[in-house]
Amino acid sequence: MPHRPDEHPPTLLELRLLDGPNLYFPRAACKVVLDVSAELAVPRAEARARQLARELEARVRQLAATAGTTRLAVRSRPGPEPGQLTVAFPWRRRELARALGMALADPSITTLEGVEPGPAPSTPRPKIPVVAVTGTNGKTTTTRLVAHISRCAGNVTGWSSTDGVFVDGVAVEEGDWSGYGGAGAVLSDKRVQLAVLETARGGLLLRGAGALHNDVSVVTNVAADHLGLQGIHTVDDLAEVKGVVPRITREGGWFVCNAQDPRVLAMPSKGRRWAFSLDHDSPGLRQVLQSGGRATTVLDDTITVLAGAEVTSVLPLVDVPMTLSGLSRHDLANALAATSAALAIGLPLDAVREGLRTFGSEDTLGRMNLWLVGGAVVALDLAHNEDGLKALLSVVRGLRLPGGRVLTVLGTAGDRLDEQLVEMGHLARHGSDEVVIALKDRYLRGRAAEEMTELLRRGAGDVPAYDDEVTALRSALLGRKPEDVVALMVHQDRLRCEDVLREAGGARMTPEQVRDRVLAAAG
Repeated sequence: MPHRPDEHPPTLLELRLLDGPNLYFPRAACKVVLDVSAELAVPRAEARARQLARELEARVRQLAATAGTTRLAVRSRPGPEPGQLTVAFPWRRRELARALGMALADPSITTLEGVEPGPAPSTPRPKIPVVAVTGTNGKTTTTRLVAHISRCAGNVTGWSSTDGVFVDGVAVEEGDWSGYGGAGAVLSDKRVQLAVLETARGGLLLRGAGALHNDVSVVTNVAADHLGLQGIHTVDDLAEVKGVVPRITREGGWFVCNAQDPRVLAMPSKGRRWAFSLDHDSPGLRQVLQSGGRATTVLDDTITVLAGAEVTSVLPLVDVPMTLSGLSRHDLANALAATSAALAIGLPLDAVREGLRTFGSEDTLGRMNLWLVGGAVVALDLAHNEDGLKALLSVVRGLRLPGGRVLTVLGTAGDRLDEQLVEMGHLARHGSDEVVIALKDRYLRGRAAEEMTELLRRGAGDVPAYDDEVTALRSALLGRKPEDVVALMVHQDRLRCEDVLREAGGARMTPEQVRDRVLAAAG
């Protein structure tokens, strides 16, 4: 790109080498974010932005040609903030790509001759069946359930998730491995016969997807979460990121999609579509069936698969412990998604039935774990956004006996928009009889504790606030009656909270106790 004396060269803001399929290309790519605000401080700035993008794309190709690359795909788009521009191109040699990205902000560089090319990408090319799971809510539960069904079928199964990396039920790595590294750890283990990979937005943005392709891709839903981070400002932005996963589905594979989420239904994919929906008559589900796809839904209180004129009853809801006798609609949606994915990857129907029958809330630690303490129910759940809190409140209201009260222990991570924190407080206030706040010092993520409290109180009202989850739980248990329910949004102190419940004489509820409580609460 010729540089005129009256022009301002762009400033490099970010250079990121993405190791796997990403927003820009289905293979490793270099992403360069430039500050071009000085260039756009002119009349008709939009026209100048388009011209500047073309000039930068041409400069990338010219520089690449000096290193021997004569044909290079280049894409540009507005940057994450006003006055910024993003340029992306595939890379085959790491150091050469880095040098090319750096050169975009240095007009004095006219050639890349002599640059040491560096290593090639090492994106895993799977040799075993792969199920990839993404979405805003339900990723980890769906991942674990598909893996559980696979093990019921006798497969040595590896899975990566926010809970860690597991091979055949044994933890290989602990912590959040829902990205590129977790996928690599599973796919590199020669024992694994089937891989189930949880794929979070952060991993997609920071390194790309962890495999070149998936055999089955699952998108649970797309909802407002972590907005304002890494250039993702709207739910549509987030949907574009999640859409990377179905885009790399193998031709002939399956895209398991939430038929009740228009953004998910609109995602492009080479895979055949397998919809899931709590509503058997939803327009999205009918659309998929009419186009030759398949669907999993609920008919006559039974998980059911539809394929053309064929109707297959899988299992009655009363026999699926994770759904809390059908009360937990979000876990029911996860069960439908996992059933679809398991059948799509080729697991036998009998294994699906066994997996659904034997997978309970104890298999998803911190996710709708129900305890009975002196007759009162305590629900521990990792609800971390508005949708998660809505789901938690829906369940606990279904467990409250006549005359009982719901107390919600409210709290989440600090990397939410102000309005999201206020809205969560609002949801807690209107979905509960009482609310207290539990701060989480390891999840403040740049916010002051006082600021978190103030924002949550804007929605919840002038409610008590405690320094941690354990203290808040101890307070919530005081004076509870057998008819009551306590909902705790637990993130950092789950094990200590479980100790508190045991000390109070509590124990985990059995599926039979849950079913009896649901029936009693319904009168």
